Amino acid sequence: MWLHDPAGAATLSSAASGQSDLGGDPTGSFAKPPSPSTSSTPTVTSSAPAPSTSDSPSPTPSSPPVPTPSSSPPSTPKPTPQPKVDTSLAGQIVSLVNDQRADAGCDPVAEEPHLDTAAQKHSDDMSARDYFSHDTPEGVHFDERIRDAGYSKPGAENIAKGATSAAQVMEMWMNSSGHRANILNCSLTKLGVGVAKSGWYWTQDFGY
Repeated sequence: MWLHDPAGAATLSSAASGQSDLGGDPTGSFAKPPSPSTSSTPTVTSSAPAPSTSDSPSPTPSSPPVPTPSSSPPSTPKPTPQPKVDTSLAGQIVSLVNDQRADAGCDPVAEEPHLDTAAQKHSDDMSARDYFSHDTPEGVHFDERIRDAGYSKPGAENIAKGATSAAQVMEMWMNSSGHRANILNCSLTKLGVGVAKSGWYWTQDFGY
């Protein structure tokens, strides 16, 4: 199992976004993203998929088409499928987080669907492209990814790799000062969870 060493989980200050690696003080300052690893040991960190763009093909001149009658209605484009969140594991994480917050005197977090989407996309992206970081290979930070998912008040992010159960990954996070600080931050009131079982990449996205 891996935990990111040496700083902490990614956090945002009121003035700017930031990140720290596991094991240190979650002050909101940026830390250098860790090198990709293929170890089977669980690890922690975060990232976000970068938006992709493509150029539209230039129109090619052609002779005017001859209209032909048709009884078929024009086809409508299918919506882009959203990443599938494992609601069982996500629910377990939310419940375990709220148990810890209750012990610390914090109000419970509420699961938020936009944060779920952002977290699941990030876990899926790390799994598909074999990296482990709060930044994507293109340099997209967690707060940008959360806003892209439709949530306007990103707060913090925890990630982990290799844990195969909600209880195991929560134990890892609670034993790391940076990740623990995010979980027990009473100002953070919303939570989204994502897990990709291929490689067991976990993401917690917190919001205000």
